[in-house]
Amino acid sequence: MTVAIGVDVGGTGIKAAAVDTGMSTLVGPRLAEPTPPGGEPGDVARVVAGLVRRIEEATDERDAPVGVAVPSVVVGGRTRTAANISPAWIGLPAAQVLSTAVGRPVGVLNDADAAGWAEVHDGAATGVAGLVIVLTLGTGIGSALVHDGVLVPNTELGHLEIDGHRDYEQYASPVAREREGIGWDAWRARLRRYLETLEALLTPTLFVIGGGISLRPELFLPGLDGLATPVRPARHAQDAGIIGAAERALLG
Repeated sequence: MTVAIGVDVGGTGIKAAAVDTGMSTLVGPRLAEPTPPGGEPGDVARVVAGLVRRIEEATDERDAPVGVAVPSVVVGGRTRTAANISPAWIGLPAAQVLSTAVGRPVGVLNDADAAGWAEVHDGAATGVAGLVIVLTLGTGIGSALVHDGVLVPNTELGHLEIDGHRDYEQYASPVAREREGIGWDAWRARLRRYLETLEALLTPTLFVIGGGISLRPELFLPGLDGLATPVRPARHAQDAGIIGAAERALLG
């Protein structure tokens, strides 16, 4: 069993666990802490380091590789954007900051890319040829593109302009539905329009819907009948970011 520690940083919470990367399953407890107000890098780094220490104590995995998924475009260990976290992450050498806090090298990647990797490596999209689009639906819409098993990172397709909506995730995410107080039928129509646009642009083989809503496929699948591309709920649901971050940590 090869174990790595995965951490998934979100706008409201930070989740972490040790992962059996061969089986893509959590080992020991799944821990969580609120994201510090403002999501400042130093505060987030301290929470990440604390979670890693607690996991080490619970699992006795003292030297396991560590991967951290963040809501940002990540290039060469540096975060280029900031979604639902402090703007101080923009241009930050995030891998260096997190490595210093944890006390050993930390791999950093985009949160949706981590979820996408988990679903392709051992999840709802395992063994699927062609282009798989994994979408994480929550506060916004995260996207991961994987073509024949190769991750195309940092796509950020939730920010497409569709039908005059300049940042479509602000219109079609589950949080947008709650904020506007619209019903599920109206929200599914928005999601369907989004998927139709991705179909027209990219001709995917499969859509995988992740995030917390993937635990309730009856809330979104009925409105997606008739799409040219099949749609599946994610296998790993809210743990996909943790699992993907841990698995990618092994790749350096």
